Amino acid sequence: MRYPLACLPGLAAVAVLVLCAYGVEHAAQPRPTHPLAVRPAATHQAARPPIVPRAVWAAATGEANTAALTPPPARYDDKVVAVFVHHTDSPNGYDCAEAPRIIRYLAAGQTGTRHWDDIGYNFLVDRCGTIYEGRAGGVDRPVTGAHTQGFNHRTTGIAALGTFTAGVPVPRAMTDAIAALAAWKLGLADIDPRSRVKLTSSNGLSRYAAGTKASLPAVAGHDEGYMTSCPGAALTARLPEIRQTAARLQGRLPATPSARPPTGL
Repeated sequence: MRYPLACLPGLAAVAVLVLCAYGVEHAAQPRPTHPLAVRPAATHQAARPPIVPRAVWAAATGEANTAALTPPPARYDDKVVAVFVHHTDSPNGYDCAEAPRIIRYLAAGQTGTRHWDDIGYNFLVDRCGTIYEGRAGGVDRPVTGAHTQGFNHRTTGIAALGTFTAGVPVPRAMTDAIAALAAWKLGLADIDPRSRVKLTSSNGLSRYAAGTKASLPAVAGHDEGYMTSCPGAALTARLPEIRQTAARLQGRLPATPSARPPTGL
């Protein structure tokens, strides 16, 4: 369901900021903390793309719930073996300079209205290809997110700012940034973005009963793990290309001009 008022200025917008939050797992639920394993050097590593730290979008006060500024200690898994791609179900015609404000309202909707401990997404990407750190805990660490019901462990959630239902153009800069981010995060555990991985559902509200071992794409849409239309038909259609680009960035395929990572913030 789309919410056309999702990004109206003011706290009135927070009440309608569902923004593809159907199917995310409540961030305040107790989740096990896994010791960080010593990882062997990955064979197919990709360069880390530029990532804007959360301090940039969380810096302004008074616009949204400031709970996002002081999240509780992060929880971690041993590694990241899959990426879930989302869209935020918010308007597409924003100026990219507005992205930090939009992310603040997303955080306010999740930490304020929904009483979560932090924004659920690990990363957010705007239409210009700028990548923002979302959930606190360190971009290079396997932070347990709250983005995909039943499959928050050993995964990273990447949210595309906008609504990408059927027929909506998906900016190339955005898909290239998602691919670069997926290539880097999955490369830390030497996971091929084109592969399928085994994940265990932790919640029966997902597509799979709790405890079920599911085979899912290493770069998956939100709808692969939960009954939802997110990340939208248009962005879902771009996932095969994103997987291929990410594989090239990991050195698994010959490099092409289309496989370049973002070059600036």
